[in-house]
Amino acid sequence: MSSSQSSSPLPSSPWRFLWMFVRDGFLGRAILLNLAAAGGIGLMGMEPVAMRGLVDALTGLPGNHPSGSPAWTAEVMRWFLLLGGLWIASALFNRLRELVDLHTSPALRHAIQVRLFDHLIDHSPRYFQDNFAGNLGQKVKQAGQSAIQILEILTNDIIRIVVILAIGLTLLASAQTLFAGLLVGWTVAHLALSALLARRCLRLSHAFSEEVSSTTGRMVDIIANAELVRAFARRRQELSGLSDALTGEIERSKELRWFLTKMWFWLFNALLVFQIILIGLAVSEAMAGRMSIGDFAMIFSLASIVGANVWGLSTRMLGFFEQLGVLSGALELIVRPHEIPDPPGRPDLTVGDGAIRFEEVRFAHPGNGAVFDGLSLTIRPGERVALVGPSGAGKSTLVRLLRRQFPLQGGRILIDGQDIAAVSLASLNRAVAEVPQLPSLFHRSIRDNIAYGSEGASDEAIRAASARAHCDRFIEGRAAGYDTVVGERGIQLSGGERQRVAIARAFLKDAPVLVLDEATSSLDSETEHLIQDALLGLFEGRTVIAIAHRLSTVTGMDRILYMEKGRILEDGDHATLLRRDGPYARLWRRQVGGFLPDDAGSITDMEEAR
Repeated sequence: MSSSQSSSPLPSSPWRFLWMFVRDGFLGRAILLNLAAAGGIGLMGMEPVAMRGLVDALTGLPGNHPSGSPAWTAEVMRWFLLLGGLWIASALFNRLRELVDLHTSPALRHAIQVRLFDHLIDHSPRYFQDNFAGNLGQKVKQAGQSAIQILEILTNDIIRIVVILAIGLTLLASAQTLFAGLLVGWTVAHLALSALLARRCLRLSHAFSEEVSSTTGRMVDIIANAELVRAFARRRQELSGLSDALTGEIERSKELRWFLTKMWFWLFNALLVFQIILIGLAVSEAMAGRMSIGDFAMIFSLASIVGANVWGLSTRMLGFFEQLGVLSGALELIVRPHEIPDPPGRPDLTVGDGAIRFEEVRFAHPGNGAVFDGLSLTIRPGERVALVGPSGAGKSTLVRLLRRQFPLQGGRILIDGQDIAAVSLASLNRAVAEVPQLPSLFHRSIRDNIAYGSEGASDEAIRAASARAHCDRFIEGRAAGYDTVVGERGIQLSGGERQRVAIARAFLKDAPVLVLDEATSSLDSETEHLIQDALLGLFEGRTVIAIAHRLSTVTGMDRILYMEKGRILEDGDHATLLRRDGPYARLWRRQVGGFLPDDAGSITDMEEAR
C-alpha cells in the first residue's frame, strides 16, 4: 500500500473509494486488464469475417474434383489460417488478462482490507461498544471482495460488450443497415431490462440476507449461551424458536428463487428470439440473392458471439448491484469520521515526572446527563491515588478520559504540562499502562499475550514479568507452558489467571503512569496478597491511579478520593478520612462489618514488613 493511500482520507462513495485505490496503486494494471479484455474479444469479433472469407472460398471450389480429394487452394488456406490464428490469439489475450488479474485482484483486496482495518481500529471505544466485532470484521472482508468483483465486471464484461458491439455494428452495417439497427435496439433494450430486473431482484436479495443474518445471530446467541440453555432445560424452546425463525428464511429464499427463475426465463427467451429473428432475416436475404453464403455465415457467427456476451453481462447485473450495495454498506459503517481524531504530525507525549492535572473537565455521555461539570484535580508526580465510591460515580470515566477514549466537552487534561488532546494518541497510550477489571486476551499463547506489553520482548523478560505477577507457577503447571493457547478472550484461563497475565503484561510495558481498575477483583485472598506485594514494586517511580470497590486494597495509597455523581466529596489518606467520619468512613464500616481491623490487608503494612 502506498504512502499516499495510508495518509489520504477514505471516501464514503464506493466509486470514489474504488478509484482512489486503482489510481494510487493499480492504474497501470487496470489499464492492462482493459486492453487484454478488449484484445481478446476484439480478435474473437473478427472471427465472423474470417468465417465469411472461408465459406466464400469453399463455395467457389468446383463441385467434383477428379481425384476425389481436392487440394487446399491458397485462398482457403489463408482464411483457414487466419481463423485459427484469431482463435489462438484471442485465447492468449484472455490468458494474459488472467495473468494480470493474478497480480491485481489479490493485491487490491489486501490493500483495501488493510486500509479499511487501519481506519476501523482508530475508532473510539464507544464505536466498538455500539457494533458487533464479528460484523465489523465481516464488513472489512466483504469490502475487499466486493471491490474486486466490481472491478472484474468493469474491466472485463463492460469492455467486452463495448468492443463487440462496435465490431458488430461495423460488420452488420457492411452487410445491411437493418441488421445494425436491430442489434443496437435489442442490446440496449435487453441490458436496460436486465438492469431494471436486477435492481428489483436486489431488494429481494437484501430481504433474504437480512433473514439469514437474523437467524445466524439467533443461532450464535444460543451457542454462546449454551450453558444457560442447559441449566434452565430450555433446549426444546430454543430449538422451536430457531425453527420458526428459519421458516421466515425459507420464505424469503423461495421468493428470491422464484423471481430469478422468471427473470432468467424471460431474458434468455428474449435472447433466443433476437437470434432467431436476426438469422431468419439473414436466411431470407441469402435466398433472395442479396447476401452471399459467407455473409450469412458471418451474421450467424456474430449473432452467437454478441448474444453470448450480452447474456453474460445481463447475468452479472444482479451480482454487480449486489456487490455495489455490499461495498456501500461496508463503507457506510466503517468510513465514518473518527470521534477522537488523531491527525498525523502531532508531537509525541514526553513524560518525565508523571504529574497529571484535570482542569475544569466537562463531559457527558450521549443521551445522558453530565458526568463531570467542571472537575479539577491535580495528581503529583509519583503519587498513588485511589478512586472509590458507588457505581456510576465517574471513576472509570475519569481514567478513560485520561486515556483519551472519550472526547471532552470542555476543559483540559495535562500530563507533565502537555495537553493530551494535542499529542499523538500512540504516544499517550505508550505512557499509560492499565490493568482492567476484565482483562482482554488474544486467542494466542500466554507468551504472546504477556509479550504484548513490550514489542520484541525477550523470553527472559517475559518470564521475569510472569514471576513478578505470580503467574509463573500456573503457567509452568500446564503441559504447553508458555505456549498454551488461552482461547477466545482467554476462556481457557480462570478469572484470576487472566488478571495475573494482564498484570504481567503491565510489568513488561513499564509505563510511567499506571492505572488499576479493580486489578485484584478476581483473585482469591491468598493470591490477592501476593499481587499486592508485587504491585509495590510496580508502583515505584510511577504515578498510580487505582479504582477499587474493596477498600482494604487501597488503604495504603497516598490519597483516596471519594467520588459521587462526578464530584470529589473527600480527599485524603485512609486514616484522615476515617477521622472525618464522612461518606468514606461509612463505606469502610459497611465493608468491614466490625470484623476486619482498619489496617488489615493494607499496602502500608506490607511496606513496613518489607
